[in-house]
Amino acid sequence: MSSNLSISNPKSLLTLIRTLLLIFSSILVDSRNLRHNSTIELDDSLVYLWPLPSEFTFGNETLVVDPNLSLVGGGNGGGSVIVEEAFERYRKIIFEHSSGLAWFGGSGKTVYDVKKLRVIVHSKNEELQLGVDESYSLLVTSNDGRSIISQVTIEANSVYGAVRGLETFSQLCAFDYGTKTVQLYKAPWYIRDKPRFGYRGLLLDTSRHYLPVEIIKQIVDSMSYAKLNVLHWHIIDEESFPLEVPTYPNLWKGAYSKWERYTIEDAYDIVNFAKMRGINVMAEIDIPGHAESWGSGYPDLWPSPSCREPLDVTKNFTFDVVSGILTDMRKIFPFGLFHLGGDEVNTDCWNSTPHVKQWLQDHNMTATDAYQYFVLRAQEIAISKNWTPVNWEETFNTFASKLNPQTVVHNWLGGGVCPKAVAQGFRCIFSNQGFWYLDHLDVPWDDVYNAEPLEGIDDASEQELVLGGEVCMWDERGDASNVQQTIWPRAAAAAERLWSNRKATSTGNINQTALPRLQYFRCLLTRRGVPAAPVTNFYARSPPIGPGSCYEQ
Repeated sequence: MSSNLSISNPKSLLTLIRTLLLIFSSILVDSRNLRHNSTIELDDSLVYLWPLPSEFTFGNETLVVDPNLSLVGGGNGGGSVIVEEAFERYRKIIFEHSSGLAWFGGSGKTVYDVKKLRVIVHSKNEELQLGVDESYSLLVTSNDGRSIISQVTIEANSVYGAVRGLETFSQLCAFDYGTKTVQLYKAPWYIRDKPRFGYRGLLLDTSRHYLPVEIIKQIVDSMSYAKLNVLHWHIIDEESFPLEVPTYPNLWKGAYSKWERYTIEDAYDIVNFAKMRGINVMAEIDIPGHAESWGSGYPDLWPSPSCREPLDVTKNFTFDVVSGILTDMRKIFPFGLFHLGGDEVNTDCWNSTPHVKQWLQDHNMTATDAYQYFVLRAQEIAISKNWTPVNWEETFNTFASKLNPQTVVHNWLGGGVCPKAVAQGFRCIFSNQGFWYLDHLDVPWDDVYNAEPLEGIDDASEQELVLGGEVCMWDERGDASNVQQTIWPRAAAAAERLWSNRKATSTGNINQTALPRLQYFRCLLTRRGVPAAPVTNFYARSPPIGPGSCYEQ
């Protein structure tokens, strides 16, 4: 009898695969059900802070934190609204189970060890830019016999360092279901912490699928939990142009619908929301190659009806529109970096469009020369508006010697680009798609964790030119229904790589030193309302395969 389950019969093959997966899943479920009475115990030798601080010591005492914990500000910046609002956010997170205790007479006789949180900030400057000081120290003293009250002090040079310290403090606290109190474990603590890299980013693509403002804010909130500090907002692409541009009001005719748009007030709201959490927002317009949607409002930007991208390089109007967009965006986005794209530019239709072909001949240019001309002219516009241009690596790969020296090269195609870029004096952002493209669902957490931005760069002065790195959430197959579980928890693996000491995160067996901590952090995210997927599933963002503890997935 001949088998129908051959490669030539893909439907049957798919059925077989699905059957095998179901059988495999049921075996796993049954095996887990045999252990349904087990209680999960954490490895007490590990420190369940994510990302891991630079330096820390701890003890073995447990302190009880007062649900009426108060903030005591100190220093020039201790009274900052940024600090006060961060404290209120984290107090709500820490005491989420405590609000109703008075109804049942709970905790009435509890003796609290920690009643005040002192935050000392030396500078009142609240400007948020690349390289802002995010360092902090966190001191938790224990009962020493002379005082019945323990002390918790966060000290930082900037308000943003204080915000990072408050996140760490929140992770030291946990609700105890037996006593119905919030407890601070392993006191006393002494933590001195600072980020390894100043740029720790997440790209969010709102062109392939529109994401509501509330979803973007939820993602920004979750970024702060992992101490990421740059939201790279890939607002516009060939598929849609959702952003309002007052100078050229027809541009957002390129949106998918009249309901899938961002007003300038929306954009400003997102930028301000992010700033309160110490997160910069870097906007991007990806030109000239990813811009077909621009022509929905201004068809003259297309070289022809059959050649809709790259944008028309021959017309001053094209660059007037670019300048108008950047002028309007500069009023919204204060961050010093602006992304100009420049990737995947297919110039074939330039050569087949008569007026463009003639322009190339008149200017003695090839299509590649025109690509260079477009990128450099766009860079000049950005620089004139006091922005530092960031471009995808194709610009460096094609005409490195012509790029403006201020250019930040954004790696994505593979390894070895940042070493070449910094050797020529350029700064670089690491986003190797083999590891840090989150839409690649088959990349496991440990590959994300082990990816190293400084790989192949030994010279200390060249290492300084690597600003950091960024995980990229491209949304061809993601929208509001699944974007957050695609981002988390794998983005956290990159976040620790970018924040924590390289030696501390690169030695030992990470399945023992990092995986349990990442699983714990994933559960922390879910407790905070972030729909983070299981850590170890073969495909990212897939749900659990059966019953079990959050801490074992």
